[in-house]
Amino acid sequence: MIALALPAAADEGGFVPPTLEDMHLPEVLPWAAEYGTGFGKQMLLVLLSVVLISWFFVAAARRGKLVPGKMQFLGEMSYNFVRNSVGKDIIGERDYRPFVPLLFALFFFILVNNLFGSIPLIQLPTTSHVGTAYALAGIVYVTWIVLGIQKHGIGYFKLAVVPSGVPKAILPLVVLIEIISTFLVRPVTHSLRLFATMLAGHLIIMLAAAGSEFLLTQDQLLLKPLGILTLAGGVGMYLFEILIQVLQAYVFTLLTAIYIQGSLAEEH
Repeated sequence: MIALALPAAADEGGFVPPTLEDMHLPEVLPWAAEYGTGFGKQMLLVLLSVVLISWFFVAAARRGKLVPGKMQFLGEMSYNFVRNSVGKDIIGERDYRPFVPLLFALFFFILVNNLFGSIPLIQLPTTSHVGTAYALAGIVYVTWIVLGIQKHGIGYFKLAVVPSGVPKAILPLVVLIEIISTFLVRPVTHSLRLFATMLAGHLIIMLAAAGSEFLLTQDQLLLKPLGILTLAGGVGMYLFEILIQVLQAYVFTLLTAIYIQGSLAEEH
């Protein structure tokens, strides 16, 4: 809030807050090309996340021991968390096993790409770009619809939008609401929840950093304590953002499990 009020308090060279364009860096290939015209930092980080996740879990499982080492223990604990706390508890013990690889891949892919935003020098959560969130939500959207059709046939669409026990007088209205919320709103909110949270958090950190730098480099002595205050608030927001990055990976995966469970259920 202090940083936002700076233009009124500053001299001729007032504070200029960071914008969305500041996140759209020039492309890597061809070098320094306009954003969106080539291969950029976001795409590079997505590929890097796949390499890092693959390397870690292959290395953790390569030499399995009865008494696991640190890496094997961390790998097994991570896998068991997704397998049991998300897959088994939400989808159910009878049906969860085929979906563990999908849930596992989604959780750690989103987690690593979120945490990129908190790593110095990298400082870009790739999920803060809406295309990544849309792609992930699109995969999940197609998955639970296909599963519902495989389980129930074309009658799945009736099960999905016609709740049991609804009075006939209001049934048409309820069905319309269910169609909109299930097949239109659900995939949009699934993607935008991840994208908007990561974008907002990243912009807040950028704003706090830019405001702190501006205040601390001013000649007015009154502004320097405010710069320290803004910096302390920025550090607090940075730590809070790390928590949000982990939670968003969990929430996205949890919702995926809920949607899959709903497609397999016998009754809406």
